[in-house]
Amino acid sequence: MTSPMAFSLTVPGTRRPLASALLALLASGTAGAQSTPAPTPALSASAGDSLPEVTVSASGLQLGVSEMTQPVSVLEGDALARQREATLGETLEGQPGITGSHFGAGASRPVIRGMDGARVRVLSDGAELHDASTISPDHAVVAEPLLATQIEVLRGPSALVHGAGAVGGVVNVLDGKVPTAVPSKGYEGSAEVRAGSAAREKAGAVAVTGGTGPFAVHVEAAGRDAGDYRVGSGWEGGRHVPGSFNDTRSASLGLSWVGESGYLGLAFTRQTARYGLPGHSHGFEGCHTHGNHLHCGAHDHDHEDHDHGEEHGDHDHDHGAVPVVDLRSERIDLRGELRDPFAGVAALRLRGGFTDYVHDEIEGGEVVTTFKNKAHDLRVELQHQPIAGLRGLLGVRSAERRFSAVGEEAYVQPTRTRSTGLFLLEEYRLGDWRIEGALRHDRQSARALDSGVERSHHGTSASLGAVWRVAPGYALGASVTRASRAPTAEELYARGLHMATATYERGDAELRSEISRNVDLTLRKTSGPTTFDVSVYRNRIRHYIYGRTLDELDGLQLLQYSQADATFTGIEGRVRQALTRQVGLTLWGDSVRARLDGGARLPRISPARVGLKLDAQWQSWQGDIEWLQVARQSRVAQFETATPGFWLLNLGVAYHGGAGTATPWQVYLKARNLTDRLAYSHVSFIKDAAPLAGRSVVLGMRVAF
Repeated sequence: MTSPMAFSLTVPGTRRPLASALLALLASGTAGAQSTPAPTPALSASAGDSLPEVTVSASGLQLGVSEMTQPVSVLEGDALARQREATLGETLEGQPGITGSHFGAGASRPVIRGMDGARVRVLSDGAELHDASTISPDHAVVAEPLLATQIEVLRGPSALVHGAGAVGGVVNVLDGKVPTAVPSKGYEGSAEVRAGSAAREKAGAVAVTGGTGPFAVHVEAAGRDAGDYRVGSGWEGGRHVPGSFNDTRSASLGLSWVGESGYLGLAFTRQTARYGLPGHSHGFEGCHTHGNHLHCGAHDHDHEDHDHGEEHGDHDHDHGAVPVVDLRSERIDLRGELRDPFAGVAALRLRGGFTDYVHDEIEGGEVVTTFKNKAHDLRVELQHQPIAGLRGLLGVRSAERRFSAVGEEAYVQPTRTRSTGLFLLEEYRLGDWRIEGALRHDRQSARALDSGVERSHHGTSASLGAVWRVAPGYALGASVTRASRAPTAEELYARGLHMATATYERGDAELRSEISRNVDLTLRKTSGPTTFDVSVYRNRIRHYIYGRTLDELDGLQLLQYSQADATFTGIEGRVRQALTRQVGLTLWGDSVRARLDGGARLPRISPARVGLKLDAQWQSWQGDIEWLQVARQSRVAQFETATPGFWLLNLGVAYHGGAGTATPWQVYLKARNLTDRLAYSHVSFIKDAAPLAGRSVVLGMRVAF
């Protein structure tokens, strides 16, 4: 099924030599030629069908899942349709090792193996999304799940072609906004509508690709309107989370020049969103620091008393109107690929982007803080022909980001960050073995524009991995990685009150680069009635950067960005047993432990989970029922509270129609948290103010044409 809605622009003239060369070569190969696109996958497939292995675009070498040295999850087709939620974090949190950061209904970023923020890189078809979501969990990720055609997750730091700073992993969201082929019948598309009960959600998306001769155009759009969502029964705050509404609109227009040897295209994407910030407290306004202590109210007040009701209000009840985020993001994507352009070169790929992002935080109808992020980046890859059995690529990526915050919560002064990375990836195949090595060098400079302070960091990263096909259908993968991550501008220069997360943050301009040493072992079985994918890992990080809590006052924490050695260890996996040709049983789960040297624990680490799912198919019907148990998280950091465990019961059913016709369609229903359990997300900064959603039923329909 093609992605819902994206529009492309005409290819403008450019003075860039590389872009000109790509366009010229494409033009020479398109005289009287029209490429044939890959067939649109059907909306359903029989459980007994033998499907081709999914290609992982983010691998750099177009590898299948079973060929990857590191753990990888891919959502596409029906599986993606069943998992889609309003945010990227919610969409992926049912995958082993992945959960969402949960900040109400408008913002949820993937948390991978206990790591989030800048340690998890979110890409749009290989190019980084330059929003503000790495800065704070209340900032939305500007990727619309309804418009995604495939979502890939590479867990762990070994995906060095996408940046050594992605110590937790890489999430690559594929879409159709830049067409790569002209539809054989002149047009193709898809449409989807859905409605949900928990937040009275209404959402829809549509995508159309058309073309003639060497030109292809793609138009897509999506919209979502959801009110405050309902939580599980028994919450003392009531039945709905105040300020958890979400109103989002996305649209894209793209145009490509397509030839026998590749394509070159441009797309413009605009997204607007308006969502609330639950749990926001006005009581911390005016709070400041005295050395390593917090102080609120008059200077002669006794800090030890901690009774500040008269000075700054009751934090539990006097929260006033819920603040609202009003977001606008405009992005231009340039994408191109040439196959066999020169002797010795198998492919030349180009990714470029410019992002203009701004969001206002509004209280009482007035803008109190404005965040802006203007960024551009360019990425070029050259994949060479095999040399002495080696197949690989060489690439360079350059980016600049200008970030500013103005207003009451401007806890980071305006900054400019420039970065450049060179990377090399090579593979060698020998019998049942595939060996892969990667090398990368990065340089970064981060300048605080008000104070003029500038810090530069550089680091070299390397990884070595191998996959051994132990027997037909079995593969054993292992990888060893040393990765360097430079501190972000926020970790270096933050200083101020951040009321969304109830923290006062202080950066440290003397922070050094993190050095991650990670070992991953993965065992896969990809055929037969029993299939599985199980991974264990150990990641020891020198100079790990974290927010160390120095003081706490009535729920407000003083966070000092500090460094210490840390170790992350964990296990994650999934096993499926086919009980009959139509029925299967899946067991999955994950667990991660993280602590600093000396025994101190890190905050907001995901608790252990285990799930059991029964799936079945009969003629045009598909269905599944899942039980999910999330353990209590009592291994908490100082000043952090434990989170009780919970279990959820989920159900899904779908009917596929139009098989074998030009317009296959599907009607689906999914129910989450059927027993209406009250549940909290331990990784959320606002877990007590915004519990997880209660019973929810979603009814939807999608059609391809």
